[in-house]
Amino acid sequence: MKLGSLKEGGRDGTLIVVSRDLARAVRAEGIAPTLQRALEDWSNAAPRLNALSEALNAGEAEGVFELDMTLLASPLPRAYEFVDGSAYLPHVARVRRARGAEVPESFYVDPLMYQAVSAGFYGPRDPVRVPSEDYGIDLEAEVVIVTDDVPMAVTPQQAAGHIQLIGLVNDVSLRNLIPNELAKGFGFLQSKPRSALSPVFVTPDELGDAWQGNKVHLPLLTHINGIWFGAPEAGIDMQFDFAQLVAHAAKTRPLSAGTIVGSGTVANEDTSLGASCFAEKRTVETLETGKPITPFMQYGDTVRIEMHSRDGDDIFGAIEQRIERPAA
Repeated sequence: MKLGSLKEGGRDGTLIVVSRDLARAVRAEGIAPTLQRALEDWSNAAPRLNALSEALNAGEAEGVFELDMTLLASPLPRAYEFVDGSAYLPHVARVRRARGAEVPESFYVDPLMYQAVSAGFYGPRDPVRVPSEDYGIDLEAEVVIVTDDVPMAVTPQQAAGHIQLIGLVNDVSLRNLIPNELAKGFGFLQSKPRSALSPVFVTPDELGDAWQGNKVHLPLLTHINGIWFGAPEAGIDMQFDFAQLVAHAAKTRPLSAGTIVGSGTVANEDTSLGASCFAEKRTVETLETGKPITPFMQYGDTVRIEMHSRDGDDIFGAIEQRIERPAA
């Protein structure tokens, strides 16, 4: 099934069930008022939401309306936790090689992860507002999963059973602020503003054979200003699968229902498949020519992130955003 949230009913939106073709939807407040509430009672809510989904797709549901993507908040307009990994080591290796550094051996056995902003997410059609172009505005196209309640110290095998939903994220990064923050040795803050989630999250069964080994085996497509930017394969070169990432995050603490876990920038060894962020593209350019060529994003630029099935069906809907100045 596919789930989303309307921009109504307060900060956490109103839960809706969306048809497989992303054309129609029905409110699900009779089951749970918000997606967060549904996740907190997932064993009871999921079967009822699935029944509503089947009725919607069979043309038998009541209260059906046409879906307008501009009226959607992110499926989770805010979350208790968003922990973002960096599971695609080709990206890590290239960035480090461009500055003359090697990848530590520990990176191959111990995931990189940080605590990201979760107090609010942009809607999938909302503009990204940044105070200055000088900050080095970048996107990061990633896959995310959402958990139910995860006990502390779960194994990866146990963690796999807690992955309930899958989606996409535009993890906005301000590259020119990152070096000074990391030099302090205390992690990201100003360089990681709010991100945007895909119009809908889907249950793993919606992906069919594309969900294997706790990975999504499909290309993640990005366009900048309507021009193809990259379509790396999300199921290739992912050093740690989502079950391993969840277990890593839960090593010393439980994870609350609704926790979002990110894959990190999707990147492949094969650079002909393009990039999922400007930092990646600029690094490849530096390795090939000695310096970066492509500038970071400017006001007025647009980004579109989406994923299609092998048959060409849109799975999550597209994140489509414009870079803008903050409102006065």
